Amino acid sequence: MTSRPPQPMQINIEIPPDLEAVYSNMAIITHSASEVIIDFARVLPNSPRARVYARIVTTPMHAKLLLRALSENLEQYEARFGEIKTYDSGEALAQQFFGAIKPPGPPESS
Repeated sequence: MTSRPPQPMQINIEIPPDLEAVYSNMAIITHSASEVIIDFARVLPNSPRARVYARIVTTPMHAKLLLRALSENLEQYEARFGEIKTYDSGEALAQQFFGAIKPPGPPESS
């Protein structure tokens, strides 16, 4: 008698109607031997502070599976919409995000 591999269980995902979406343009990742913590933050141009809006605590295995799922989804995105451009240098990355934003000048006098 041959055993069949277990069938994947179907999970019904519920998204509460009042769930608030959070925008993040920065992630801080830390870890211990048993957990990976991802803090999602938002940093605004010309501001030396970033505020954390969400924290995800997960296992290293789930973090690795998340990395794989993100990679596969970004490959699909790029196949459909084109390559996502990134920069190696932190300064260039900041320039990409904030370069077009100019700080306000002095008030005009009448």
